[in-house]
Amino acid sequence: MKPLSRQEIFQGLNTFRKNLLTILIVIVLWGILIFPFSKTVLRHLYQTNLRSDLVAYAIPEALLSMLKLTIYASLFLSIPIIFYQLWKSFAPLFRVKEMKSSRPILLTAVGLFYLGSCFCYFVTLPFGVKFLLSYQSATIKPMISVGKYVSFCTFFIFGFGLTFELPLILALLSYLRIVNARLLTRNRRYAILLIAVLAAVVTPTPDVFNMGLLAVPLYILFEVGIILVKIIERKRAAQEAILPGT
Repeated sequence: MKPLSRQEIFQGLNTFRKNLLTILIVIVLWGILIFPFSKTVLRHLYQTNLRSDLVAYAIPEALLSMLKLTIYASLFLSIPIIFYQLWKSFAPLFRVKEMKSSRPILLTAVGLFYLGSCFCYFVTLPFGVKFLLSYQSATIKPMISVGKYVSFCTFFIFGFGLTFELPLILALLSYLRIVNARLLTRNRRYAILLIAVLAAVVTPTPDVFNMGLLAVPLYILFEVGIILVKIIERKRAAQEAILPGT
């Protein structure tokens, strides 16, 4: 496969820009459907992670928080369409026979995102919120803004979802010949450092336990990515042995 040219990359970006209208329409439609149930969504978000009352510091904050939650929920449910449009725009960059079928890639991308999001929602976020609220005392009572609580939860849910895309990203970079298994294994110690830094940024608390809830799965996904890269390289070597110059 020939190296990518700047023109091809910009062509993919331009195609995605044209597809943004489709994504916006889907998000708006989801928003119209979700907004009447935004209070129910907030109730589930509250009951799963929080045991303190939420407050509104301004008259419009409750309404604005419902709108914010609706937008985040719409984005969350629109992830399959967003990933599809991304792949539709940049698929021509992967000019190899094995990449002609987009269904496995899209299903993997969507599955990894929702897996990471669910892991955050049901495992990491409850532990993180509980840890942070453990610092309250008789003289310190938490007054949690509903708007900030919605932003806090959705930031980590989306953060976990995106970080779980690591093995797929490594596989795609291998197809583009940007990374290889030797490079990844040789720099494993730096990858561990980056994973630790990323876990410290994404996790809601600074303690080692909650950081480990992201760092350990992320490192496992990194190793899975290395395995996928090795498989891709073996298939590429076999193909080039049969068809020299491909």
